[in-house]
Amino acid sequence: MERRIFGLENEYGVTCTLRGQRRLSPDEVARYLFRRVVSWGRSSNVFLENGARLYLDVGSHPEYATPECDSVEEAVAHDKAGERILEGLVKGAEERLAEEGIRGEIFVFKNNTDSAGNSYGCHENYLVSRHKDFHRTVDILIPFLVTRQIFLGAGKLTQTPRGTAFSIAQRADHIWEGVSSATTRSRPIINTRDEPHGDPSKYRRLHVIIGDANLSETQIFLKMGTTALFLAALEDGALPDPLDLAQPVESCWQVSHDLSMRRPIELDGGGSATALEIQARYLEWLAKYVEKELDEPVWRQVIGEWERTLGLLESAPDKLADTLDWVAKKRLFEGYIERDGLSWADPKLRALDLQYHDVDPEKGLYKRLAAGGRMRRLFDDEKIALAASEPPTRTRAYFRGRCVTEFPGSLVAANWDSLVFDTGESHLKRVPMMEPLRGDAGRVGRLLDESEDAADLLQRLEG
Repeated sequence: MERRIFGLENEYGVTCTLRGQRRLSPDEVARYLFRRVVSWGRSSNVFLENGARLYLDVGSHPEYATPECDSVEEAVAHDKAGERILEGLVKGAEERLAEEGIRGEIFVFKNNTDSAGNSYGCHENYLVSRHKDFHRTVDILIPFLVTRQIFLGAGKLTQTPRGTAFSIAQRADHIWEGVSSATTRSRPIINTRDEPHGDPSKYRRLHVIIGDANLSETQIFLKMGTTALFLAALEDGALPDPLDLAQPVESCWQVSHDLSMRRPIELDGGGSATALEIQARYLEWLAKYVEKELDEPVWRQVIGEWERTLGLLESAPDKLADTLDWVAKKRLFEGYIERDGLSWADPKLRALDLQYHDVDPEKGLYKRLAAGGRMRRLFDDEKIALAASEPPTRTRAYFRGRCVTEFPGSLVAANWDSLVFDTGESHLKRVPMMEPLRGDAGRVGRLLDESEDAADLLQRLEG
């Protein structure tokens, strides 16, 4: 595809502590969080002024889905904007608790597991052509997705038969199938539910659910960038014969628990290779593809960042403590162990494991590292704030976000591929948005600027 749509969905963990009073259930906490954003949407499933979707997943925890983005950098900025939006919801919810005489704190975490062992997801979305062999694409992608964990994991303390250990990834132990239409009962690496959110005759949506929720901007950039490059090369027929893993799910678990990254993974048809070796092969193939076929600077940036990361994982992983969440977290833990004489099973480390992911800039360990200049950044705070309030300009998210901002009283329903307006007539009016690359600022910006109200907008659209 000449232009690809990207999107990320993150489910956030929530908890609340009250002082000397009853404990709030997760769904009660979520209601406090959502009171600020449901005024026009009439439910806890709303689209925001930046074109993103925010809703309560299974009624108990918030999920933020970025608007449709047509560049990797834009997808990263809008994913980070989700953290800013949730941070604002927390502050508003705590203020409402105080107004009701309830003393307490609400905590929201951008992670993938809770203390009870439950897992919630970070899902990647890539628009792909309906006319390609989707199942072949999925099969070829799986070894790449399994082994990319070495530079995309968020890190986690894991209970094993031998005691508490540190793992690279949070989602890996919760994956039970290679490919499936399920998302919770038996989580696969790739979800095959055919829900394109666009013209089904032209598009499919590749829905990857193996990845961790990352706080590091560089990791999110690598996650989306390397996968997008892989898809582009695959679609162009520029990849050599694919690698196949003998046991993809078991390999997924193995990669997450192998901090050395040197344990051989059995390949289908014989032979073996480490996760580092497999990723190095992909890097070699895709670097040649970029050099030959792609002119955009972003792809050279992806290759350069990927090359740097794999090189340091091979020779000096600790030097990636400013780049990878799992390395940063592991270094923090080792510092506390050395300073305070803790064991890996100490409850203090479990608390720190969670605190790393807190979206509050004063409480979250990642946030404090980043504020202190100890994590590499791609964007400044102003760029993230802009993404939290304004939609992308080159996709249909622009039209949706502007309508949410300009006509909230008339907009009665919104979805990825349509908006529904009440203009006071006898029937509601639906605006279809089946083409993700239309509805951009160039096409509809002036029209929106000149429309006095929703009725005027719809009349202009019809004209």
